[in-house]
Amino acid sequence: MDLTNILVISGKPDLSELVSQTKGGAIVKNLVTGQKYPVFKNDRISSLGEIRIFSESDERPLDEVYAAIYKHLEAKPTAFDPKKAESKEMFALLEAVMPDYDRERVHTSDVKKLFLWYNILLAADKLEPEAEEGRLEAENVSNE
Repeated sequence: MDLTNILVISGKPDLSELVSQTKGGAIVKNLVTGQKYPVFKNDRISSLGEIRIFSESDERPLDEVYAAIYKHLEAKPTAFDPKKAESKEMFALLEAVMPDYDRERVHTSDVKKLFLWYNILLAADKLEPEAEEGRLEAENVSNE
């Protein structure tokens, strides 16, 4: 799963996907509505491929965490609405997929975004860990 083209844009709801780049910024598509719109260099933009979750020993890339959630939930959305769920319910699921998360540095707002984004990515068919594993296996075979 490649999350480098999936973007979080400050002040915009949901997640967006990079469509193309322009001189002054980029054209993105909202993953929920499908609407395209421009973003500019002065907008605060983060790629999901750059975001990490703190663990007790290091930091885990978001794609690894999402692959674990995807496998744990058997490719289904969360049983709760991340916007309305109790924090202990969200943290229980996080602990099930990432038992070594850093309990002091991972906050409720982080976990809420994690599962909200997971549901959006799942609905938009952007979570395909099997395809990534197949590609890695093919690379390993060709390197032998």
